[in-house]
Amino acid sequence: MANMSVQLVAVERLLWSGEATTVVAQTTEGEIGILPGHEPLLGQLIEGGVVRITTTDKETVTAAVHGGFLSVTGAGVSVLAESAELAQEIDVAKARQDAKSDDELARTQATARLRAAGHTD
Repeated sequence: MANMSVQLVAVERLLWSGEATTVVAQTTEGEIGILPGHEPLLGQLIEGGVVRITTTDKETVTAAVHGGFLSVTGAGVSVLAESAELAQEIDVAKARQDAKSDDELARTQATARLRAAGHTD
């Protein structure tokens, strides 16, 4: 099966880089799935979205992503986020608390963190 090079980068750091078979991201135009050989494109990521990367080892890398862009070129896929958190790094208790905030942006980001961590209850 074909693979593609993928980088998941936030402003403050590189979260994940490697070979993958699929990338799924939420853009302002809707959810998009990227497979090896996809046509070049540039998409704007939504605030409070989730990105899922399936690695060549069949593992899933999941991240809550807050704004930024998805770039697909012949060289691979780059997810360039304003901020992002890998699922295993998310403090679920804090995200649940933030989900009750009066601040709409904080609620949106907290909901994405909970979805990425698999806590949508």
